[in-house]
Amino acid sequence: MKAAVCLIAALAIAAVAAGAADKPNFSGEWKMNAAKSTFGPVPPPTSFTRKMEHSDPSLTIADDQKGGTGDQSNARTYTTDGKEISYQANGANVKGAASWEGDTLVIRSNADAGGTTISIVEKMTLSGGNKTLADGVHIVTPVGEIDVTYIFEKQ
Repeated sequence: MKAAVCLIAALAIAAVAAGAADKPNFSGEWKMNAAKSTFGPVPPPTSFTRKMEHSDPSLTIADDQKGGTGDQSNARTYTTDGKEISYQANGANVKGAASWEGDTLVIRSNADAGGTTISIVEKMTLSGGNKTLADGVHIVTPVGEIDVTYIFEKQ
């Protein structure tokens, strides 16, 4: 009986470890490819770089954008288990959480921009031998919804 319990526990641990090992690793320095990205009604940035440090469940994202809607830099650190974090971005208080949906990293955030709530859902995937990062962003504002897709190439 004791051996059976140990075997079941070992199998459960192995299954969790195998599941974690299957997740993509987003670590690296990324540069936006504007020609492959789509911006909808949003003015495109003239440059956008992203540095990611990812050792699941820890994920740090540092963005640096120039042009478009203005120069912006911010960094945030998540855990991919859905725990909420708070940070400042361009004068707004933001609360967000990251979690996995299969191989897609999903970050759900709400920004308080001067009393107006803006909801943001980012869905990040890797392709091309982990050399291409797609970040599909859905933004909901009181005046409408916007979809933007940033395509980054690993540097």
